[in-house]
Amino acid sequence: MDVLQTTSRERETYQVKLHYSILWECALGIAAITNTRLLDTLDKPKEYWMQIRESISAALSEELEFVEKNNTWKALLQILHQQEFSSLETFEQYVQGLTDTELKFICLPFVGGHYQTDREQAAQGETKAVKELMRVTEHNPFFPAYIEFISTCEAESLKKHLTKVMNSWYQEVGKEKQQETEAILEKDYQSKKERQQKVSSEELVQWATGGVTYIPEPSVHTVLLIPQYIYRPWNIEADIEGTKVFYYPVANESVSPSDRYMPDYFLVQKYKALGDEVRLKMVKLLSEHPRTLQDMTERLDIGKSTIHHHLKILRAAKIVEIRDSKYCLKKNVFSLLAKEFDWYLEK
Repeated sequence: MDVLQTTSRERETYQVKLHYSILWECALGIAAITNTRLLDTLDKPKEYWMQIRESISAALSEELEFVEKNNTWKALLQILHQQEFSSLETFEQYVQGLTDTELKFICLPFVGGHYQTDREQAAQGETKAVKELMRVTEHNPFFPAYIEFISTCEAESLKKHLTKVMNSWYQEVGKEKQQETEAILEKDYQSKKERQQKVSSEELVQWATGGVTYIPEPSVHTVLLIPQYIYRPWNIEADIEGTKVFYYPVANESVSPSDRYMPDYFLVQKYKALGDEVRLKMVKLLSEHPRTLQDMTERLDIGKSTIHHHLKILRAAKIVEIRDSKYCLKKNVFSLLAKEFDWYLEK
């Protein structure tokens, strides 16, 4: 049945904000080095991380082991969202000034407005609320154990750990290349600010993240884009009250600003993915309507494992996504790709 349109109100969108800081980079560096399963997938080679492990103090190594065991890098990121910290000292002063309950409430993840009371009660150690938060996050690979740890740990010990690991990482790892890192982050920040005046909020998010299609949600009015160098090429997504956060990888042109011929990583990946006859046929099929794996296998008369391999490449390039158990093209992917190519030629 057709729908009679009786309103002229446009679909709501969100406001995009951008922010960067060496403190974000430190927290994400701590997250990266303690996520050993991902090290082989990062831009910085595994040898880089091994050299850090070998060069740091025994005290920092001990703190990183604690991070790896309890995922306290998440707590660092949660705290950094509370205000714009001008220095490591202001971060440390802020943490030390929190009450035990305030600290735990901030460190616990935001899982939706309906569960804020549970979050408050879990911060006070109420078992029923802790179990409820663990239940609603059971599909997350680490949230349940993290929630249990934060809710039951000794707050003063947590404060000491968070300030010590952050301070030690900054002094032993981040400080040496702070000027270079901040120049890269600033370059990328300015690039996104410039494009923000020329594209929609959704296009800006999609471009910055290399293809993440974020549709406006009723309770989310702001998207916060935070450029990061240490965790490239990954996007890291998070939720805070009223805000969706993307710690997105800086563009190649920000890393090599003197090379005006350097194309963006995601731009290269998209064109590589499209440079194949079978994958172009798949794109044309999906341009008609979403399809299942079985449907594409039958239409192209190619083995299912081969089709799956090509779909994996198209998904990695952020051209194709899965929605409602079917493969489909990402929204505006080719109109935005054309703009990205124009921007590359213009720079």
